Order: sequence, then C-alpha cells, then structure tokens
Amino acid sequence: MNPLKKLFKQTFIYGLATVLPRMLSFILVPVYTKAMATGTYGEVAVIFSWFAIFNVFLAYGMETAFFRFNSNSDDKQKVVSTSLLSILVSTLVFLVVALTFKESLASLLSIDFKYISYVIIILVLDALVIIPFAWLRATEKPMQYAIVKITNVAINLGLTIFFLLALPSLVENSPESVFNGLYKPNFEVSYIFIANVIASGITLLMMFKLYLKSSYVFDAVLWKKMLKYSIPIMLAGVAFTINEVFDKILLERLLPEHIADEEVGKYAACYKLALFMTLFATAFRMGIEPFFFSHSKSENPQKTYAQITNYFVILGSVILLAVVVFADVLKVIFIQNKDYWVAMPVLPIIVLASFFLGIYHNLSVWYKVTDKTKVGAYISFIGATLTIIINYTFIPYFSYMASAVATLVAYGSMMFLSFYFGRMYYPIPYNLRKIGFYLSISIVFSILSFYIFNQNLIIGIILLSLFLGLVYKLENATLKKIFLKK
Repeated sequence: MNPLKKLFKQTFIYGLATVLPRMLSFILVPVYTKAMATGTYGEVAVIFSWFAIFNVFLAYGMETAFFRFNSNSDDKQKVVSTSLLSILVSTLVFLVVALTFKESLASLLSIDFKYISYVIIILVLDALVIIPFAWLRATEKPMQYAIVKITNVAINLGLTIFFLLALPSLVENSPESVFNGLYKPNFEVSYIFIANVIASGITLLMMFKLYLKSSYVFDAVLWKKMLKYSIPIMLAGVAFTINEVFDKILLERLLPEHIADEEVGKYAACYKLALFMTLFATAFRMGIEPFFFSHSKSENPQKTYAQITNYFVILGSVILLAVVVFADVLKVIFIQNKDYWVAMPVLPIIVLASFFLGIYHNLSVWYKVTDKTKVGAYISFIGATLTIIINYTFIPYFSYMASAVATLVAYGSMMFLSFYFGRMYYPIPYNLRKIGFYLSISIVFSILSFYIFNQNLIIGIILLSLFLGLVYKLENATLKKIFLKK
C-alpha cells in the first residue's frame, strides 16, 4: 500500500479513537457549565491541569522510548516486558509515596484535601495503561485501541451526566427513591472524579491482558538505554504541559482571590472550543509517530516527511478558519451559560496556537529519528520559559488574554526553532512557499471574520468557501494520486 495512503488510513482510525472519545467528553463542557458556576468549574479546571502535569512525570517518556526501541529490536518481547515493568514499579512507588504524604501534596498543589485521594487513584490507573496502549499502536491494532478509548470516555460521560444532571432531578421528583442514598448536595466535583475513577478502572481491566501474558523479563542494559532516550522526552513533555495547562494554575494564583476561580472557569470553557484543532493535531501525531520510525530507514524518507507536513498544514488551515467562522455557533451549542462567553476573544488565538503546536510535532521528526531528543527538550523549555514569563508579567493586567497570547508565542517560537535546528541536523525539503501560502491566507481570513467583521456568519462562510475552493483547485490532482494509487 502507498505509505501515505496507509498513514492517512491509520490516522483516520486513530483519529476516531481520539476524536470520538474527545467529542463525547466535549459534551461534558455544557454539562459542567450548566451544573456548575464559573468558580466551581474553574476549580475543576485547575485540578485537571495538575492531572496533565503529573501524567507526564508518571510516563517519563517511556511510551516514545518504547516505539523507538521496539521498531529496531529483534526481541520485541523483551522491550515490552522491560518497559512494562519500569512503568509498573515506578507507578507503585508513586502510589505509596503519594498516599503517605497526601496531606502535604494537597497543600502543595492547593487542592482541597477531600479530592486528593481521587486524584492519586486516577493518576495511578492511567499510568498503568500507558505501555498497553503503546503496544496496541506499535502492533498496528488501531481498532482495538479505538474501542477501549471510546469505552473509557463513554463510561465517564454517562456517569458524569447521571451524577450531575439526572441524579438531582430523580431525587427532586422522587425523594423516597433509592437514588436518594446516592445524592449529596454540593458534591459535583467529587462526582466528576468518581466517574473518572470508575472509567479508568474499567479501562485498566480491558487492557490487563498484556500484563497477564508478559514474560516479565527485565533487561537492565536495555532499560538504561530507554531511560537515556526517554528522560529528554519527559522534560520536553513537562514543558509542553506547562504551555498547555500551567496558565490555568497561574491565573488562579496571580489574580485576586475573589475572582480567580471565576476567571479560570470562563477561560477554560472557551479554551475548550479550540479542541477541534487539538483533536486533529493529536490524531495526526498518533498516526505519524510510529510511521516516522518505521520509515526512517526507507529510501529518501525526507521527501515523504515533507509531503506529510504539507498536507497537515493544508488540513489544519481549513480547520483553523472553520472553527473561527463558526465560533458563535459553537459557543451556543457547547457553552450554554452566557456567563462564560465573555472569554470568547481568546478562541482564535488558542486555535492558532494549537495549530502551531501541531506543525511543531510534524517538524520534530528530525530529533526523534536522529536520537537528538535533548535538543527537543531545550526547545520545549524555551517555550515553557516564555509561557511563564509572559503569564507572570501580564496576567495581573490582562487576565486570561495574557495567557492566550503566551500560549501562541510559546508554540510559535517552538515551531520556528524546530525548523531552524532541523535544517542543520536533518534537512527535509519542506515546500515553504506552499505552507506559508495556505497558513497566511487562513490567518488573514480568520482575522477578517472574527475581528474585522465581528463574527458575521455570512461573511465568514463566504471566506471559508473561497478558501476551500482554492484548496480544491490547487490540491485536487495531487490528492487523487495519493488516495487512488494502489
């Protein structure tokens, strides 16, 4: 099969595995915003930000290291069992330490103590499925991967809707029913975490087969090599996560206490509308990451990598403009509480920032296939430093707008730095003229639609139609060659 066609096929399936669960979870945005005030939602957003940061530490880059060593190893079972044991032991150590010092941990993270046990359990359950999920991707089992992912979020979604919306209604209509024993007033945040615990636990059970059939052979030499490769990936991941979620934490800590959680809640809800770009970039990344390694030894892989980036930018440019054009429609559907809408001006900035991050992931192939992951870590830390400096400097004056701009500056800087260093270490013949052409037109049309014409839907649709027509005219012949070629 044409390698690009195979890539797009697997990306589509991984996209389903990512997009459908995220789209299901996206339904939680109106559920949360309907059931909770902006301040309560802000509290939840901050806790989920800490989830993201700890997930990176508990994975410590072992997933990417697994792909790297599994693709080149003659003894793949040894790679599986070594990485599985590594994550298992480190997760159990975290569990013991976190439970022992959970009061101090809650104080350090500014999380209400009554939630900290939920946080620890969810982190542990999610860490234990890192290698099983990576194994499914490495063995090209995207359908099984998709089923497990979708099941996880379907359970989470169903339980959250039940706890936050259905249960209060059932108790109100039938005070003497059996549901009265399940219901507690002002228990919304705990209900959210209970739903997460149940969903994560069932996911682990579905993925437990790999633990049962593993040979549990630990190769210390291999493990040290994997760790040497993975630690820079973890550091880069920490920096990525700082760029992605640390703004919510800083907003809570730098804004006046009486408005902090409310501002975080508004920002986090409108930030969620950029999820469409994040979903596209994530699905694409999950398809290309194994592809990059498996084709690194093929004839002229750089040409294929360049083509992949071209099409990512084209598709991403369409998504950027579409989300901006339909911003008013999206906010009515997904954020039904008007108290949150005041933060909508951040949306175009965050969508563009997510797009830059997706381009960065495509450009990052050079340091992954050349094992120069330290350079990737340095780039990520430059982005994280910019995020922290801009947030600390400007949040007191511009609130969440400063956070949105910080995200854009950080991801844009990382994108340009990766391109610059990539030309030095692993030159790839990117079609800069084409990339710049589509990207610039999409950005200009987005500015016109959102800011100049004040989100006028008719003008926005006209601009989007013009852009789609342009893409079709210029790319139709090439796309036919890729997808119709046997």
